[in-house]
Amino acid sequence: MKTIIIVPTLNEKKNITLLIKKLIRVSDKFDILIIDDNSTDGSRNDIIAFNKTNKKINFIFRKKKYGVGSAHKEGLAYAYKKKYSIALTMDADGTHNPKYITPLMKNLKGHSITMTNRFLSKNSLIDWPFHRKFLTTVRYYLINFMLNISYDTSGGFRCYDLKKVKKKDIMLAKDDSYSFFWESTYILHKKNYKIFEIPGDLPFRKLGDSKMRIRDILSALLYLSSYSFKRFF
Repeated sequence: MKTIIIVPTLNEKKNITLLIKKLIRVSDKFDILIIDDNSTDGSRNDIIAFNKTNKKINFIFRKKKYGVGSAHKEGLAYAYKKKYSIALTMDADGTHNPKYITPLMKNLKGHSITMTNRFLSKNSLIDWPFHRKFLTTVRYYLINFMLNISYDTSGGFRCYDLKKVKKKDIMLAKDDSYSFFWESTYILHKKNYKIFEIPGDLPFRKLGDSKMRIRDILSALLYLSSYSFKRFF
Protein backbone atom coordinates (compact mmCIF):
# COMPACT_ATOMS: atom_id res chain seq x y z
CA MET A 1 0.00 0.00 0.00
CA LYS A 2 1.12 3.54 -0.74
CA THR A 3 2.76 4.78 2.47
CA ILE A 4 4.15 8.11 3.63
CA ILE A 5 6.18 9.00 6.72
CA ILE A 6 5.52 12.53 8.01
CA VAL A 7 8.23 14.21 10.09
CA PRO A 8 7.72 17.73 11.51
CA THR A 9 10.99 19.55 12.23
CA LEU A 10 12.26 22.71 13.85
CA ASN A 11 16.01 23.27 14.17
CA GLU A 12 16.91 19.57 14.22
CA LYS A 13 20.10 19.74 12.13
CA LYS A 14 21.87 17.37 14.53
CA ASN A 15 19.15 14.74 14.14
CA ILE A 16 17.40 15.07 10.77
CA THR A 17 20.20 13.63 8.61
CA LEU A 18 20.57 10.61 10.89
CA LEU A 19 16.81 10.03 10.91
CA ILE A 20 16.38 10.24 7.14
CA LYS A 21 19.21 7.76 6.61
CA LYS A 22 17.59 5.36 9.08
CA LEU A 23 14.19 5.69 7.39
CA ILE A 24 15.69 4.96 3.98
CA ARG A 25 17.24 1.78 5.41
CA VAL A 26 13.87 0.66 6.82
CA SER A 27 12.29 0.68 3.37
CA ASP A 28 12.93 2.33 0.01
CA LYS A 29 9.22 1.97 -0.77
CA PHE A 30 8.04 4.63 1.67
CA ASP A 31 7.80 8.30 0.78
CA ILE A 32 9.05 10.79 3.36
CA LEU A 33 7.60 14.26 3.95
CA ILE A 34 9.55 16.72 6.09
CA ILE A 35 7.53 19.69 7.37
CA ASP A 36 9.86 22.40 8.58
CA ASP A 37 8.69 25.33 10.71
CA ASN A 38 11.25 27.90 9.53
CA SER A 39 14.41 26.31 10.92
CA THR A 40 17.38 28.68 11.19
CA ASP A 41 20.12 26.14 11.98
CA GLY A 42 20.93 25.12 8.40
CA SER A 43 18.89 21.93 8.49
CA ARG A 44 16.85 23.07 5.49
CA ASN A 45 19.98 22.79 3.32
CA ASP A 46 20.39 19.17 4.41
CA ILE A 47 16.76 18.41 3.58
CA ILE A 48 17.10 19.98 0.13
CA ALA A 49 20.26 17.93 -0.50
CA PHE A 50 18.40 14.70 0.28
CA ASN A 51 15.56 15.73 -2.03
CA LYS A 52 17.97 16.31 -4.91
CA THR A 53 19.30 12.75 -4.71
CA ASN A 54 16.11 10.96 -3.68
CA LYS A 55 12.74 12.11 -5.01
CA LYS A 56 10.90 10.00 -2.45
CA ILE A 57 12.00 12.59 0.11
CA ASN A 58 9.85 15.72 -0.10
CA PHE A 59 9.45 18.78 2.07
CA ILE A 60 7.17 21.64 2.99
CA PHE A 61 9.01 24.72 4.26
CA ARG A 62 6.75 26.96 6.30
CA LYS A 63 7.33 30.67 6.85
CA LYS A 64 7.22 30.61 10.65
CA LYS A 65 6.64 28.36 13.64
CA TYR A 66 3.00 27.35 13.38
CA GLY A 67 3.25 24.51 15.91
CA VAL A 68 3.80 20.78 15.91
CA GLY A 69 0.06 20.02 15.87
CA SER A 70 -0.36 22.26 12.85
CA ALA A 71 2.50 20.43 11.13
CA HIS A 72 0.84 17.05 11.74
CA LYS A 73 -2.44 18.32 10.33
CA GLU A 74 -0.74 19.77 7.25
CA GLY A 75 1.18 16.55 6.70
CA LEU A 76 -1.94 14.42 6.99
CA ALA A 77 -3.86 16.76 4.67
CA TYR A 78 -1.04 16.29 2.14
CA ALA A 79 -1.30 12.51 2.52
CA TYR A 80 -5.03 12.54 1.85
CA LYS A 81 -4.59 14.84 -1.15
CA LYS A 82 -1.92 12.58 -2.66
CA LYS A 83 -4.06 9.46 -2.11
CA TYR A 84 -1.80 7.63 0.34
CA SER A 85 -3.27 4.57 2.05
CA ILE A 86 -1.11 4.71 5.17
CA ALA A 87 0.49 7.65 6.96
CA LEU A 88 3.02 7.37 9.78
CA THR A 89 3.95 10.37 11.91
CA MET A 90 7.06 10.60 14.06
CA ASP A 91 9.35 13.11 15.77
CA ALA A 92 12.65 14.28 14.30
CA ASP A 93 14.52 14.50 17.61
CA GLY A 94 15.97 10.99 17.57
CA THR A 95 13.65 9.59 20.24
CA HIS A 96 11.36 7.70 17.87
CA ASN A 97 13.11 4.55 16.71
CA PRO A 98 12.24 3.51 13.13
CA LYS A 99 12.31 -0.12 14.28
CA TYR A 100 8.73 0.38 15.48
CA ILE A 101 7.46 1.26 12.01
CA THR A 102 7.02 -2.38 11.01
CA PRO A 103 5.01 -3.43 14.10
CA LEU A 104 2.92 -0.27 13.88
CA MET A 105 2.00 -1.14 10.31
CA LYS A 106 1.45 -4.85 11.01
CA ASN A 107 -0.92 -4.10 13.87
CA LEU A 108 -2.88 -1.69 11.72
CA LYS A 109 -4.73 -4.70 10.33
CA GLY A 110 -8.10 -4.69 12.03
CA HIS A 111 -7.53 -1.22 13.48
CA SER A 112 -7.74 2.38 12.30
CA ILE A 113 -4.82 3.88 14.22
CA THR A 114 -1.82 2.33 15.95
CA MET A 115 0.41 4.20 18.41
CA THR A 116 3.38 3.55 20.66
CA ASN A 117 2.76 3.63 24.40
CA ARG A 118 5.69 4.48 26.66
CA PHE A 119 3.88 3.14 29.71
CA LEU A 120 3.43 -0.41 28.43
CA SER A 121 7.19 -0.90 28.63
CA LYS A 122 8.56 -0.92 32.18
CA ASN A 123 11.88 0.74 31.44
CA SER A 124 10.81 2.96 28.56
CA LEU A 125 11.89 6.20 30.26
CA ILE A 126 14.82 4.74 32.20
CA ASP A 127 17.43 7.28 31.02
CA TRP A 128 15.23 10.36 31.41
CA PRO A 129 16.05 12.99 34.04
CA PHE A 130 13.78 12.67 37.06
CA HIS A 131 11.91 15.94 36.49
CA ARG A 132 11.09 15.09 32.86
CA LYS A 133 10.01 11.57 33.79
CA PHE A 134 7.83 12.99 36.58
CA LEU A 135 6.15 15.57 34.32
CA THR A 136 5.52 13.02 31.55
CA THR A 137 4.04 10.49 33.97
CA VAL A 138 1.81 13.07 35.66
CA ARG A 139 0.63 14.30 32.25
CA TYR A 140 -0.19 10.74 31.17
CA TYR A 141 -2.39 10.01 34.19
CA LEU A 142 -3.92 13.50 34.31
CA ILE A 143 -5.06 13.40 30.68
CA ASN A 144 -6.47 9.92 31.03
CA PHE A 145 -8.32 10.85 34.20
CA MET A 146 -9.77 14.09 32.86
CA LEU A 147 -10.82 12.59 29.51
CA ASN A 148 -11.67 9.10 30.76
CA ILE A 149 -9.43 7.32 28.28
CA SER A 150 -6.45 4.97 28.65
CA TYR A 151 -4.00 5.82 25.87
CA ASP A 152 -0.54 7.37 25.85
CA THR A 153 -2.01 10.38 24.12
CA SER A 154 0.91 12.82 24.13
CA GLY A 155 3.14 10.86 21.74
CA GLY A 156 3.36 11.57 18.02
CA PHE A 157 4.62 8.17 16.82
CA ARG A 158 1.48 6.95 15.09
CA CYS A 159 0.21 5.05 12.07
CA TYR A 160 -3.08 5.91 10.36
CA ASP A 161 -5.13 3.84 7.93
CA LEU A 162 -6.30 6.68 5.73
CA LYS A 163 -8.85 4.44 4.05
CA LYS A 164 -10.62 4.10 7.38
CA VAL A 165 -9.96 7.38 9.17
CA LYS A 166 -11.82 10.34 7.71
CA LYS A 167 -9.82 13.50 7.18
CA LYS A 168 -12.61 15.66 8.62
CA ASP A 169 -12.45 13.76 11.92
CA ILE A 170 -8.72 14.32 12.38
CA MET A 171 -9.12 17.99 11.54
CA LEU A 172 -11.67 18.39 14.33
CA ALA A 173 -8.69 18.73 16.66
CA LYS A 174 -8.33 22.50 16.95
CA ASP A 175 -5.07 22.84 18.84
CA ASP A 176 -1.99 23.56 16.73
CA SER A 177 0.55 22.80 19.44
CA TYR A 178 1.27 19.79 21.66
CA SER A 179 -2.35 19.33 22.75
CA PHE A 180 -3.17 18.20 19.21
CA PHE A 181 -2.01 14.71 20.16
CA TRP A 182 -4.37 14.07 23.06
CA GLU A 183 -7.19 16.07 21.46
CA SER A 184 -7.11 14.10 18.20
CA THR A 185 -6.84 10.81 20.09
CA TYR A 186 -9.84 11.67 22.22
CA ILE A 187 -11.91 12.68 19.20
CA LEU A 188 -11.05 9.55 17.24
CA HIS A 189 -11.76 7.42 20.31
CA LYS A 190 -15.18 9.03 20.79
CA LYS A 191 -15.97 8.42 17.13
CA ASN A 192 -15.32 4.71 17.71
CA TYR A 193 -12.22 4.34 15.60
CA LYS A 194 -10.24 1.27 16.65
CA ILE A 195 -7.02 2.43 18.31
CA PHE A 196 -4.29 -0.07 19.16
CA GLU A 197 -1.10 0.55 21.13
CA ILE A 198 2.23 -1.26 21.13
CA PRO A 199 4.94 -0.94 23.80
CA GLY A 200 7.61 1.51 22.79
CA ASP A 201 10.83 2.61 24.46
CA LEU A 202 11.51 6.33 24.32
CA PRO A 203 15.13 7.26 25.01
CA PHE A 204 15.89 10.76 26.17
CA ARG A 205 17.10 12.94 23.30
CA LYS A 206 20.88 12.81 22.80
CA LEU A 207 21.33 15.68 20.36
CA GLY A 208 19.75 19.12 20.15
CA ASP A 209 17.31 20.77 22.53
CA SER A 210 13.65 20.20 23.30
CA LYS A 211 11.29 22.77 21.80
CA MET A 212 8.80 22.51 24.66
CA ARG A 213 8.85 25.45 27.05
CA ILE A 214 7.14 26.20 30.37
CA ARG A 215 4.58 28.36 28.56
CA ASP A 216 3.73 25.36 26.35
CA ILE A 217 3.08 23.23 29.43
CA LEU A 218 0.92 25.89 31.08
CA SER A 219 -1.01 26.54 27.85
CA ALA A 220 -1.62 22.81 27.39
CA LEU A 221 -2.84 22.45 30.97
CA LEU A 222 -5.26 25.33 30.55
CA TYR A 223 -6.55 23.90 27.27
CA LEU A 224 -6.98 20.45 28.80
CA SER A 225 -8.90 21.89 31.76
CA SER A 226 -11.20 23.87 29.48
CA TYR A 227 -11.69 20.91 27.15
CA SER A 228 -12.46 18.53 30.00
CA PHE A 229 -14.95 20.97 31.54
CA LYS A 230 -16.82 21.34 28.25
CA ARG A 231 -17.30 17.58 28.00
CA PHE A 232 -19.88 17.71 30.77
CA PHE A 233 -21.83 20.74 29.58
